[in-house]
Amino acid sequence: MHNDTHADTETTTTDPDHVGSEHSPAGSGNSEHSGHGGHAGHGDHVGMFRRLFWIMLALAVPVVFASDMFAMLVGYSLPDASWIAWISPVLGTVMFVWGGSPFLTGAVSEIRSRTPGMMLLIALAITVAFVASMGASLGVLDHQLDFWWELALLIVIMLLGHWIEMRSLAQTTSALDSLAALLPDTAERVEGDDVVSVSPDQLQLSDVVVVRPGGRVPADGTIVAGSASMDESMITGESRTVRRGDGDQVVAGTVATDSGIRVQVTAIGQDTTLAGIGRLVADAQNSTSRAQRIADTAAGWLFWFALGAAAITAVVWTQFGMGDDAVIRTITVLVIACPHALGLAIPLVVSIATERAARGGVLVKDRLALETMRTVDTVLFDKTGTLTKGEPTVTAVEVSAGRTADEVLALAAAAETDSEHPLARAIVAAARHRNLTVLAATEFRSSPAIGVSAEVDGARVQVGGPALLEQEHATELAVADRWRAEGAIILHVLADGVVIGALELADEIRPESHAAVDALHDRGITVVMITGDADAVAKSVATELGVDRYFAGVKPEDKSHSVAALQTEGRTVAMVGDGVNDAPALAQADVGIAIGAGTDVAIASAGVILASDDPRSVLSVIELSRASYRKMKQNLWWAAGYNLISVPLAAGMLAPVGFVLPMSVGAILMSLSTIVVAANAQLLRRLDLSPDAVTGSLGQDSRDEQNEPMAIG
Repeated sequence: MHNDTHADTETTTTDPDHVGSEHSPAGSGNSEHSGHGGHAGHGDHVGMFRRLFWIMLALAVPVVFASDMFAMLVGYSLPDASWIAWISPVLGTVMFVWGGSPFLTGAVSEIRSRTPGMMLLIALAITVAFVASMGASLGVLDHQLDFWWELALLIVIMLLGHWIEMRSLAQTTSALDSLAALLPDTAERVEGDDVVSVSPDQLQLSDVVVVRPGGRVPADGTIVAGSASMDESMITGESRTVRRGDGDQVVAGTVATDSGIRVQVTAIGQDTTLAGIGRLVADAQNSTSRAQRIADTAAGWLFWFALGAAAITAVVWTQFGMGDDAVIRTITVLVIACPHALGLAIPLVVSIATERAARGGVLVKDRLALETMRTVDTVLFDKTGTLTKGEPTVTAVEVSAGRTADEVLALAAAAETDSEHPLARAIVAAARHRNLTVLAATEFRSSPAIGVSAEVDGARVQVGGPALLEQEHATELAVADRWRAEGAIILHVLADGVVIGALELADEIRPESHAAVDALHDRGITVVMITGDADAVAKSVATELGVDRYFAGVKPEDKSHSVAALQTEGRTVAMVGDGVNDAPALAQADVGIAIGAGTDVAIASAGVILASDDPRSVLSVIELSRASYRKMKQNLWWAAGYNLISVPLAAGMLAPVGFVLPMSVGAILMSLSTIVVAANAQLLRRLDLSPDAVTGSLGQDSRDEQNEPMAIG
C-alpha cells in the first residue's frame, strides 16, 4: 500500500483533529424468542425437536394401526393375537412420557408463571388422552375412550410444529462474537528495542504497540509516534477517514489506512469502546419486549374455554343421570379441544414466509421482527453504506480559465494512478467512466495530510486539500464555498504550482434510495436518517432524498439513544444499518434490519437481513410482514374456529335434537382443519417480493423538493 493521504479542502467540523478527514467505505437486534413456556428459540432445541419428531413418527405408525378405534374408523380388522392389543398401550406410553415431555415440562412452567397457553393446552389433551386410553385398555373405562391413535398423532403433529418453529427462530451468528472479531488476532508490542507479537488480551495499560499500514488497532490508546488516516467508520459511522497524529486518541478495531503508528494503550478488556458497544447491544436485546405469540394468546383463551366446556359437560350429563356418558363426553371435549391446526398455524406461516423471503433476498432471523414490521410507522436509515454507497465519487469538476473539465480530471487521474487511497481510486474511476486518456506519470510522491504529486506530460501535477494550497501559497476556487456548504470533500488540482481546477467528491446516493423513500411515504411511513457525519453532509443527503427528519453527528453510544427517543414519541421504529456502530441501534429498534453487505455484528444484531444493498428491500419486508400477518390471522381463526364449533358439539349441545358429535367425526374434522391451515399458508409462496414489485418504477418521484428535512440533535 502506498503511503499517501488526501486532505479535504474543508471539513464539516471545527475539530482540528478532523482536518484532512477523508471518506472511506463503511462496513456495517432484537429480542430473543421467549417461546412457549419451557423452551426458547435456540439451536439445541432445533435438534431436540427434530430427533423427537422422527423417533415419535416411527413409534406412531404401529400405535395408530394397532388401535381398535382407528381400525374401526378406517374399516379394517386387527389380528386376534392377544399381544396386538398391547402394542398401542406400550408404545403409546413411551410416546406420552418421552415425546410429550417438552409439552409437559412447558405446561408446568406455564402453571408456575400463571400464564396458561399452548403448552398447557397440549399437555392437558395428551394427559387426558393417555389416562382415558390406558383406562380403556385396562377395561376400567369405556372402550370408546381408546384414544391411543389420537394421542400418537397429536404428539407427532405438535413436535413437527415446534420443530418448524425452532428452526425458523434459530440464530446462526452471535453479535458479541462478531464484535470480538474486529480485534486483530495479534498485537505487536514494543519491548525495548524489540517488537513482539502477543495476543491482544495480553496487553496491559501503558504498553506501546505498533500498528502497521492497513492494520487494526488492538486496544484503545493514544498515538505516541506517527500519524495516519484512520478508518473509524466501523465504530463511529463517520463516512470519511480521520487524520490522527501524536496525542490523539484511537479506538480498538479501527484501521490505519495509509501510515504506521505507535499507540500507547489506555484501555483494555471491558473498558474499551468495542466492549462498551457490546454491552449496549446486550442491554438493548435484553430490554426488548418479549411479547407472547399470537397463538399462545389464542391457546390461553382456548384452555379456559375447554376447561369450562368440560366442566359444564360433566355437570349437565350427570344432572340428567347419565354418568357414563358424562365421563365419555367430558374426556372427548378435553381431547378434541387440543389445537392440532392451532399448533401449526403460526409455525407454518413463519416457515413458508421466511423461505419465500430468502428467495427474495430477505433473511428473517427473528419471528417477532417479522410480526412487528407491519406496525412500523417510522423507518430510520443509517446514511453511509445504506442510503449512500459508502464510497467517494467525483460529483463535479470546476476549472480555471483555459482548462476543460476532462483535461483537469485526466491530469488528476494520472497523478493518482499509483495511489491506493479511496479518493484516488474515485478520481481514477471517474476518468475511466468518461473514457478519458490517462497519461503515464512518473516521480509519484505522497505526503500525509497534504496530497500527491507526479510528473505528467512534462508538468508537475499536484492533487490535495487545504494544506496543499497553503504549502503552494495558492487560492481555492470560488466554488469551494458552495461545495463546502454541501458537506462535500474538495480537492484542488495544481499544475506547476498553479490551480487549474477543483474536484468535488461526495458519498454517492444510491439511485434506489429515492424510490425507497417515496414508497415509504406512499404508505404513510415517516423516514428518518441518522449519520455520524456533520450536519452539512447530512442535510445535503436528506434534502436530496426528501426524508422527513435526520440526526447528524451522532456518536456510537447515541445511535441507540436516538432510536429510543423516537420510541418515546410513541413511534414503532425499524432501524436499517450496516455498521458496527449501528449494532446497538439495531438491537434497540422494534425491528432491526441489516444490509447484508455490512458487518457480521450488524447482521447478528438485526432481526431481518437484506441480502442485497438495495434499500427498497425494506418495502419487501413490510409487504411480507403484512401478508404473513393476514395468513396468521386467517389460520388462527380457522384453527380456533374449529375448536369453538367442535367442542360444544362434542359436549352434546345438540343432544336435545338427537345429534352428538361422534369422536370419529371430530377426529376427521380435526385433520381437515390441519390440512386447510397448511394449504392456506402455502399461498404465501405466490407473494412477489422483488424491489420493483413493492416500490414500482424507479422513475416515479413524488417527493416534494421544496420541503427540507428537520434536523434533530
